Amino acid sequence: DEARTPLIISGPSDEATDKYYKADAIIPQLRKGEEVDGVKTGDYLVDERQHTAVLTEEGVDKAERLLGVGNLYEPSNMELLHCVEQALKAHTLYRLDHQYVVQDGEVIIVDDFTGRLMKGRRWSDGLHQAVEAKEGVKIEKENQTLATITLQNYFRLYEKLSGMTGTAETEAAEFQSTYKLDVIVIPTHQPMVRKDFSDVIYRTLPEKWDAVVEEIKECHDRGQPALVGTVSVENSELIARRLQRDAVPHNVLNAKFHEREAEIVAQAGRKGAVTIAT
Repeated sequence: DEARTPLIISGPSDEATDKYYKADAIIPQLRKGEEVDGVKTGDYLVDERQHTAVLTEEGVDKAERLLGVGNLYEPSNMELLHCVEQALKAHTLYRLDHQYVVQDGEVIIVDDFTGRLMKGRRWSDGLHQAVEAKEGVKIEKENQTLATITLQNYFRLYEKLSGMTGTAETEAAEFQSTYKLDVIVIPTHQPMVRKDFSDVIYRTLPEKWDAVVEEIKECHDRGQPALVGTVSVENSELIARRLQRDAVPHNVLNAKFHEREAEIVAQAGRKGAVTIAT
């Protein structure tokens, strides 16, 4: 699940953290713009597809006034400029209960692919500190990377490898090319009874959520256990609120309730059970 995430050994640096609060304070005063026919408006531009947020020339001028500096691009101010750029990303590209959660005064990353909390992991290059400033929690000192290795290269250090998973067959070619491992499929004890239906497309998100909730209620009413998969903590809680409004009992398994995973999974197959998971 975490093959995209390198293993990193890091150590704390001695840089001050107050600069992140200073940069964070000006972001709400900047105005989002857009680029039309090559003309940039506003103080900053956001491209969610490319995952970028950048200041316009107008935005740089405004940031300099708000920060009380003459030129952000002077060598003495480059560190502050970097903090402003990271603060802008934190406010425009990173959302609470989507890419991260806040628990016990700590910003914890949520894995995009598994929906699980990545405790002990931190974004690099000052981004984590920028998110901490945004959420008003204690800013931990930035770590500097001392050593890094990908999981693929780490596994190659072992002479023998084996494993078991329910999703290996579709990646058999990659297991062979990367690790020189064969994939053996163990047949199910009982014949497959699952039916796969075609995708259904809705015009708007509200229509989609209405249809999802209606189908969940139908499953619950006939006693069929329902497992609802979502792509984010935010979506799982949105469905949970709608079910709560309609008095449909349910359990939520997301990054916020990870410690209850075993308990929730154990009850998921009971008659009429509704489980929402990321």
